Amino acid sequence: MDIWAANKLFYFIAFVVPGFISLKMYALLQPTQVKDSAQQLIDAVAYSSINYALLLGPIYAVENFNLRASYPTLYVFFYILVVLVAPIAWAWAFLWLRKTQLLQRSLAPPTGKPWDFVFSQRGRYWVIVTLVDGRQIAGRFDTKSFASSSPAPEQIYLEEAWVLSEGGGFERKRSDSAGIIILAKEIATLELFNLKDAEENENVEQEK
Repeated sequence: MDIWAANKLFYFIAFVVPGFISLKMYALLQPTQVKDSAQQLIDAVAYSSINYALLLGPIYAVENFNLRASYPTLYVFFYILVVLVAPIAWAWAFLWLRKTQLLQRSLAPPTGKPWDFVFSQRGRYWVIVTLVDGRQIAGRFDTKSFASSSPAPEQIYLEEAWVLSEGGGFERKRSDSAGIIILAKEIATLELFNLKDAEENENVEQEK
């Protein structure tokens, strides 16, 4: 069977590509668990069908008014929007709706882990990491820092490592520190302090 025959290629593009684009766009916006190829194909066909159902009115109007013969360039542009652009818009719109308070009352939130929820907000923090062996590591999570996102295992890179005082405060930056990477299996708890608030408090204490 030649899958590259014109009619088979048409059906492949029509019923797989739009859904595949939606899946990939959603995964870029909101990382998800990777599914096997067979399940992804089924999902792609399902989302392609939803795409056409949502655009049934415009598609019917275009075909009914014979736009293909009257304005062939506009006709092609319309179906580029249907196949390539609309699936991106649906993925973005669905994720936005899932994050609204109204839908979160009845649907599970799109973010599966507190780790992803916190670090997806791209905040700036002072961080105290307590390891499973009881040791504590302090550092600064800022614009040059990084935290992994699902489905990758949790890891965090703090761009500055700091020394904690006896009272548990941030005393000073470690000499020549280029940061520190901490693996999830080593972490017992992760305590965050708003970086801006901490800096303001530090400035007030220095003025006193």
